Amino acid sequence: MAPQISPSILSADFAHLADDVNRVAEAADWVHVDVMDNHFVPNLTIGLPVVEALLRTSPIPLDCHLMIEDPDRWAPQFAEVGAGSVTIHAEAAKAPIRTLRAIRAAGARASLGINPATPIEPYADLFGEIDMLLLMTVEPGFGGQKFLDVVLPKVRRARTLIKDRDLPVWLQVDGGVSAETIERCAEAGADVFVAGSAVYGADDPAEAARRLRAQAEKATEAAGWA
Repeated sequence: MAPQISPSILSADFAHLADDVNRVAEAADWVHVDVMDNHFVPNLTIGLPVVEALLRTSPIPLDCHLMIEDPDRWAPQFAEVGAGSVTIHAEAAKAPIRTLRAIRAAGARASLGINPATPIEPYADLFGEIDMLLLMTVEPGFGGQKFLDVVLPKVRRARTLIKDRDLPVWLQVDGGVSAETIERCAEAGADVFVAGSAVYGADDPAEAARRLRAQAEKATEAAGWA
């Protein structure tokens, strides 16, 4: 699959979120929305009402990443209001299969998120229940963190597991993705890239997203994943 870019509005201007979504719409595939509850992660961001408001104006689909304590309760609601993709964390979900199926039934792509220290192998049997696997490349909770190279072998293992099962599962990386790291992520097998400060910290966010896409495409082709 061709690389996809999902700019994270965690690094956008919260006073002008709709405007900042539109600033990247022509260059991005998704807008990544980090939902944090100050329980699963030590930060509090936005919730369902803001997502609903963004959906009324966003020209591209929302990629909602739920870093919350009770995703089994809340995740289907994000799908029901119109999110294009909803990610729940393996570390937080108590009934992941039921919740992932509920997300799909509500019309969204279902995604499973995994923290840097969490192994992927125990969750491999769930790959048939998901449309995307999200591997965190920083500890979740805050934007602007340094990329964790230690996760790259996990990205490679995940791509191999997906390929061996011949599943149409996207592989997303989130955290510290920038011009300096995106090619390594693509070479390891990632195909969906969440970038926050690397996009919204630039003078021209849309151009920054286009440059990141070009880097990912080049690295994906060189690695033979294309």
